[in-house]
Amino acid sequence: MNQRQGGDAGADEATDVTGEQVGTIGRKAGRGLRWSLLGNLGTKLTTFVMGLVLARLLVPEDFGLYAIALAATTFVMHVNDVGIIAATVQWRGRVEEMAPTATVMALAFSTGIYGIFWVVAPYFAELAGSAEATPVVRLLTAIILIDGVTAVRAGSLMRGFGHDRLTKANIAGSLVNAAVAVTLAANGAGAYSFACGQVAANAVTGALVLAWAGLPFRLGFDREVAARLLRFGAPLALGLGIEAVLMNADYVIVGAVLGPAALGFYLLAFNVSSWVPSVIGTALRYVTVPSFSRLAEQRPESLSLGVQRSVPLLVAFVLPVAVVTATLAPEIVAFLYGEKWAPAAGVLALLAVLLVVRMLTSLAFDILTSAGATRATVWMNLGWAVALVPALWAGTHWYGIRGAAIGHALAGLLVALPMAVLMLSRAGVRLAPVLPALVRPLLGAVLAAAVTVTLAGMTGGPPLVRLCVAGGGGLLAYVLLAVPAARLRELGARAVPARAR
Repeated sequence: MNQRQGGDAGADEATDVTGEQVGTIGRKAGRGLRWSLLGNLGTKLTTFVMGLVLARLLVPEDFGLYAIALAATTFVMHVNDVGIIAATVQWRGRVEEMAPTATVMALAFSTGIYGIFWVVAPYFAELAGSAEATPVVRLLTAIILIDGVTAVRAGSLMRGFGHDRLTKANIAGSLVNAAVAVTLAANGAGAYSFACGQVAANAVTGALVLAWAGLPFRLGFDREVAARLLRFGAPLALGLGIEAVLMNADYVIVGAVLGPAALGFYLLAFNVSSWVPSVIGTALRYVTVPSFSRLAEQRPESLSLGVQRSVPLLVAFVLPVAVVTATLAPEIVAFLYGEKWAPAAGVLALLAVLLVVRMLTSLAFDILTSAGATRATVWMNLGWAVALVPALWAGTHWYGIRGAAIGHALAGLLVALPMAVLMLSRAGVRLAPVLPALVRPLLGAVLAAAVTVTLAGMTGGPPLVRLCVAGGGGLLAYVLLAVPAARLRELGARAVPARAR
């Protein structure tokens, strides 16, 4: 009996310690997340306004050429440093010990990969259906050279939750991007306006990261350190490379099958559907990898507990955004971009499903990376890619740009999410306790969709009016059902000043 009581006391103490560890790291992550969200909101707002301006200065073909270059750049950005940034964040030991070797590796790989893409750019552009995109591809992919210089310093800032400095650097770069791109577009630069703006932005951001990282820029090479970095980073780079294929294969296939004009419509819809993954998902990636890495260093239960707290919050936030995007896609496109972009609305409605899938699989990828299970990220994304490419090809041939969106959504929902759950379970992350917390958000999403569709059908007037009435009504319905009444009362009490009460 005493042994059992002693065992119970030890278990309770371990649980308390685990909860305290999760709480401490969670507070640091919360501060980092606030800065990351602020930075992403600032940069995406700048990019959004820039996009509105460029949509009126340029034609869909310009967007299509840029989409081809962006597909190539996204791929090389994912693989060029062989996972050095994530390896720096996850490194078990002092960063100063590995920084010289990691810097040499990042520089070597980014330079080598850029050289390869310079040679293959004409073939890649031809494969995507627009040979004239070749010089744009070569220019835009040059940003990986900057990334090779700054990779270890950026990882060091993320590791120490120095997201305030990263945020300021990114915002400065986005302002430069907007100024350069809009100026060039107004002077007839076409697709080059996008590429030149992005290169200028990365140069400014990179210079600030180097100045603010507080890590001396030294070169050196230690075989043991290099081996450790490669064991962690090579599978991660492969997984990220497959992820880049997942997010850009549609650009290549749509461009090859339907041409640059149709690709321009598709790109606009995909960009709108990517606002939340870009703003929230990128901000989360800045903090989830260091946070879950620190938890994985503690007790195994700490990582599972952190995941169990994070997933319901993410789902509760993402679902209403996806519902509004799916049900009010025509109004969103018409209000923001004008009637000439109307063909993008049907694509946007379908890609709302992918919005949710991307957020959840991205979180799963970060959790696996933090746990050191980088090989699992390869299998997760490889399974998705095997299903996605034929689905995109068939969908595009059968139903055009809407068919591409259908293929993307189905592959994500039916293959990617189950693969993510399987890989997390094999990594020892307990997901069963998450399920009860997902019931209310899912029911709230169903109700929100019904309310939004009903109000949209009853409301006349310009697109903005329908967005406000139908979207606002749907979000209110979601909150009333998805958020517990006790939580609503607590939020209401905080919102009312004490003197007023």
